[in-house]
Amino acid sequence: MVALSVLDLSPIVQGGSPGQSLRASRELAQAAERLGFARYWLAEHHNMTGIASAATAVALAYAGEGTSTIRLGAGGVMLPNHAPLVIAEQFGTLEAIYPGRVDLGVGRAPGTDQLTMRALRRTLAGNVDQFPEDVIELLALLKEPQPGQAIRAVPGSGSNVPVWILGSSTFGAQLAAALGLPFAFASHFAPQMLEEAAAIYRQRFTPSEFRDSPYLMLGLNLVAADTDQEARFLFSSLQQAFINLHRGQPGRLPPPVEDLDGQLAATTAPGSPLAKAVVGGPETVRAGLQAFVERHRPDEVIITAQIFDQARRVRSLEIAAQARDALALAA
Repeated sequence: MVALSVLDLSPIVQGGSPGQSLRASRELAQAAERLGFARYWLAEHHNMTGIASAATAVALAYAGEGTSTIRLGAGGVMLPNHAPLVIAEQFGTLEAIYPGRVDLGVGRAPGTDQLTMRALRRTLAGNVDQFPEDVIELLALLKEPQPGQAIRAVPGSGSNVPVWILGSSTFGAQLAAALGLPFAFASHFAPQMLEEAAAIYRQRFTPSEFRDSPYLMLGLNLVAADTDQEARFLFSSLQQAFINLHRGQPGRLPPPVEDLDGQLAATTAPGSPLAKAVVGGPETVRAGLQAFVERHRPDEVIITAQIFDQARRVRSLEIAAQARDALALAA
């Protein structure tokens, strides 16, 4: 069975606060470690009232303080928002605190709206078209310093923090392949391009000082509960959030509801953002995870579940881990 990891957006629920969300995220990281997940990643978003992980490196430091073995990473840092030197210093600092446990996933989307993007960037000239150059600059800053190198990331220089390319289209696949880096595809919200992006990455991968062969991680919405009915009920929070986002009304994660009129079902129709979601009780989750892996052949799957209730979010991880272990035994 492939490795299983956890992606967290640190959702702020209706009636909750950012502090509560960040404490819940640390609890989730602790649960993921206890259950044997490979990585715990947080995503960067800005000006989103329902997401608490905007200061991604700070949130990771807090999660790391409560764990001891699980890998910690960004899934990801939106590099056009930052100077590469700043990110090298931030993740070099994390690596200094938690040696051998830090990953750095980078993406080229701003992770926000246009006005907030302008507020974030170091100059108005910064743009996503510079993403490949920024990645190369970041990689250089994380390597051992060269003779005469004038600018160093301290901490960061010589840390060799593993850098991943994140993507939701074929662009990221091409860049990861060209640079010989691991690639994480956002199939949890952009499943339409999954097969094409995976094929491009594998076919065009160029061995590098970082990797000899391609390494593909795929995102998957996975909501598990003790019964199929309960899981579908819990999943309705994310379905509502996607509908609100599509309407231009993003907000805090709503509590689950019964889909009495069938409106939420459209979010999982073929071609929709949540089309590949695995939702159900233990047997349904095991079969769904197995089918996803057999079809797409990833090296690793990173699961995410925006569940309103914290105890049920942890329970979802427990059932996912049981499915992973059952499939490993069957293999």
